[in-house]
Amino acid sequence: MPPALDPSVADLLRRTPDGLVAAVAQQHDTGEVLMLAWMDDEALRRTLATGEATYWSRSRGEYWVKGATSGHHQAVREVRLDCDGDALLLLVDQTGPACHTGERTCFHRPLEVTAPEVSRAVG
Repeated sequence: MPPALDPSVADLLRRTPDGLVAAVAQQHDTGEVLMLAWMDDEALRRTLATGEATYWSRSRGEYWVKGATSGHHQAVREVRLDCDGDALLLLVDQTGPACHTGERTCFHRPLEVTAPEVSRAVG
C-alpha cells in the first residue's frame, strides 16, 4: 500500500463533500491558464511524488496521469495551495495541447461581456 499524503499537507486542504480539491494547471513560464481538473489526497500525493500531474476523473471514477494516453504530458514544476485551502495551482511544463479537444488551453471559448463599463473617479 502506498504511503498516504503527508498529514501536514492533508490538514491544509478543504475538500468538497466528495473529497476533491480543484486543481488549476498553468504554464510555468508564460502564466497561460491551461485547464481545471480535480484532485483527491491520493492524486495530490502521486503528483508530488512523481512530478507528473495526476488527477481524479469524476466521470470515469479513476485516476489519470495527464498525457498517459495522448502524449500531452504535464511536468509539474511547482504546486501551490490557495489561502482557503480549497484550490491548488499546478505550475507545469505542458507538452502539446492541454485540452482534450486539441486546443492548447481548455479556456479557448470567450464569452461576450455586456455589462456597462464602470466609471472610475480619478483623484
